[in-house]
Amino acid sequence: MPRYRLSGLPFGGSPSLRRGHGTDVAGSRAYVRGDPISTIDWRASARLSTARGSDEFVVRERYADEAPRVVVLTDRRPSMGVYGEPFPWLSKPAVVRAATEVIVQSAEAANAAVAYLDYAGAGSRGGEPFWLPPTGRAIWERIETRYDDAPDCDAPEDGVQRGLEFLPRFRAELSSGTFVFVLSDFLGPLPPESAWLTAAARRWEVVPVVVQDPMWEQSFPLVGPIVLPLVDPGEGRVLEVRLTRREARERRRANEERRRRLHEDFFALGLDPVELDTSDPADIDRAFLDWAERRRDMRARR
Repeated sequence: MPRYRLSGLPFGGSPSLRRGHGTDVAGSRAYVRGDPISTIDWRASARLSTARGSDEFVVRERYADEAPRVVVLTDRRPSMGVYGEPFPWLSKPAVVRAATEVIVQSAEAANAAVAYLDYAGAGSRGGEPFWLPPTGRAIWERIETRYDDAPDCDAPEDGVQRGLEFLPRFRAELSSGTFVFVLSDFLGPLPPESAWLTAAARRWEVVPVVVQDPMWEQSFPLVGPIVLPLVDPGEGRVLEVRLTRREARERRRANEERRRRLHEDFFALGLDPVELDTSDPADIDRAFLDWAERRRDMRARR
């Protein structure tokens, strides 16, 4: 449900800037030969005819119904590659795959074309991203093939920023009202404000999808004294670290404070994130439904 009126082909169910077949009334005008009879406002025509003493016809114009475009921008940094088997914690690749499928299925139900973007393996392509232009034909199968053929999370740390700066070049294909779902753990610094504002200037609906493990990233277990083997997700280097209980408490406070600041930063940018801390498809579906309900409430209050 985009906040802005769209512009594009009339085949969906969202309001457009253009006139056409739809449900929202844009205004009225005098009848012109060739206008469909179904567009005549008979009550307004009767009032005008009575006032002028002659046969006058008024046509009611409506906004065209259109479908938004949808972009899935996936962060494929090394930290997005944890925690796979045999670990019992959140598998971020599984979350990304399940969330992408939910987004694509929802878009297809609204007759919306879907595009996909990531920077995994960008080094081998001279820094160029993997880009699938907007389409409604077998897009999920193509994205799923991408996840299967390029499972490594080896994108640069600034992949989200690069993606937000890459998309504006497709101004014609990504019109007003385009949804841009950004799937990332957002553990590092956020892209600069200018990247988000550029998307806002295009009147896009940018939706951060925050993928974080509830134990190790949103909080931290109160362990200690204990030796923990910590692994660098990029290099695979293992470092054994001895933590006291006080240090574990400090790490918990730091992680919870980081999460709080992240939500404050998104709020300041006018963004409403979807937070995912499970790979269960039903829970992911519920998180997106809650987000959609918040959007409906905001529109109702305007």
